[in-house]
Amino acid sequence: MQDPDWWRQAAVYQIYPRSFADSDGDGIGDLRGVTSRIPYLKALGVDAVWLSPFYPSALADGGYDVDDYRDVDPRLGTLEDFDEMVGALHGAGIKCIVDIVPNHTSNRHAWFQEALAAPRGSAARERYIFRDGTGPGGAEPPSDWESVFGGSAWEQTRDGQWYLHLFAREQPDLNWDNREIRDDFLRTLRFWSDRGVDGFRVDVAHALTKDMSEPLPSRNELHTEGENAEGAHPFWDRDEVHEVFAEWRSVFDEYTPPRTAVAEAWVHADRRARYASPEGLGQAFNFDLLRAAWNADQFRDIITANLREAANSGASSTWVFSNHDVVRHATRYGLPGADDANGAAQDGSAWLLGGGDESVLDREVGERRARAATQLMLALPGSAYLYQGEELGLHEVADIPDDARQDPAFFRNPGVEVGRDGCRVPLPWTADGGSFGFGDDGAHLPQPAWFGEYAVQVQEDDPSSTLSFYRRALELRRALQGEETLEWIDEPSADVLHFTRPGGWHSVTNFGPAPVQLPEGTVLLSSSPLQDRKLPTDTTVWLR
Repeated sequence: MQDPDWWRQAAVYQIYPRSFADSDGDGIGDLRGVTSRIPYLKALGVDAVWLSPFYPSALADGGYDVDDYRDVDPRLGTLEDFDEMVGALHGAGIKCIVDIVPNHTSNRHAWFQEALAAPRGSAARERYIFRDGTGPGGAEPPSDWESVFGGSAWEQTRDGQWYLHLFAREQPDLNWDNREIRDDFLRTLRFWSDRGVDGFRVDVAHALTKDMSEPLPSRNELHTEGENAEGAHPFWDRDEVHEVFAEWRSVFDEYTPPRTAVAEAWVHADRRARYASPEGLGQAFNFDLLRAAWNADQFRDIITANLREAANSGASSTWVFSNHDVVRHATRYGLPGADDANGAAQDGSAWLLGGGDESVLDREVGERRARAATQLMLALPGSAYLYQGEELGLHEVADIPDDARQDPAFFRNPGVEVGRDGCRVPLPWTADGGSFGFGDDGAHLPQPAWFGEYAVQVQEDDPSSTLSFYRRALELRRALQGEETLEWIDEPSADVLHFTRPGGWHSVTNFGPAPVQLPEGTVLLSSSPLQDRKLPTDTTVWLR
């Protein structure tokens, strides 16, 4: 019998399909490429993979502009390739989670093309959020709202109306007040669930429902503190969104075991629990550790708060340090100020914007801290989300030429944002070759020469490599897991974070600058070599 709670403490590996493995040599990763690397995933020891969008798309936003929610981009394969991949994953004991993007379609979606051809006030336009403009002849947008990617959140059509796009203009927002939209997404959830998908990662889950009552508030009013009570912002985190997810839960529960879901919801911690409730999606990402400085007090406070929140909601917590939207944590932790608890958390964006100066990046420190952070994370109760390439210790690729970049954030915010291409560069599988084993020759984003040093081939048989470390940590994690609780152990140094898990195993992390004495116990795993029963700086150890 399949465990319905498999997701509660799963190790989930995120695959950005276009950058994972290329089976046909066109420079773009594909589903057959994923299938070919399932032995690697099995050896790594993950419980599930999460696939970023693989749907037909113009790639205006890396695949998050979806043309058809129930098909595969021809450049990535076919539905038959998808079925083969899911079957192979299940044969290897690995679950499959897929991304779903419900806030917006692409501007190439059949619905949006129909809306553009239809008159104002038509049923086709009611699937989206169209409004007349302001000013003489309606030449100005309905409001001064800004897109997340910069510029206006409104785009004018040929007949003079405007449509809302909270993200790129190629991503028109859907009207979730429309029953047709809700019913069609229920069909999509069943379509993929019937094909064996075990769960869904819900993109921008907090933005679906909107209050478009006129007059629309100004941008200043949106940002005025206290102007919008919790749950009452015109388009972020409205209370009605949970009516949508309650219907989704009914669909998930039609299957045995029930399908799972995790919300990407950038909301206050006390609001996150509603997305993660058993009546809703069941789990929600917490990105708090991802945004924290390398500091013991911050880590302890964040872990304590999120475990308490998870217990109150009935969910399990989620932990993540890297994904397709952020600078890789091996790089973040090697930048100046990464350990400054009193300063702004170092997210790496300023470093990227300044050209990615290697002289200020301490790669060795960053990699050491990244391994220590990952080992600490894997000891925590809850789900651990890993991003492709972090098991190789990969750093952010900072020096991508402007003419090779793809992220719309770069083009919409020149001089303000570099974008996310640097964490999406195709993986190195071999030490040399035209694309380091990614495919036959090239890669859709340029790979730096130093990628060869981090290749799977180089690390595969090296017991001291980051890849070997991840494999051992995931193997131990599975063997040691117990109840979803931990107990903090006070240490003489405030720079040391020590907790114990049921079964009598301990995790100890030294955030401080000097080695500290290890507690008694048998060493199971250390993220860096120990020094005569002393725990070095930036190191995590597991003991029994």
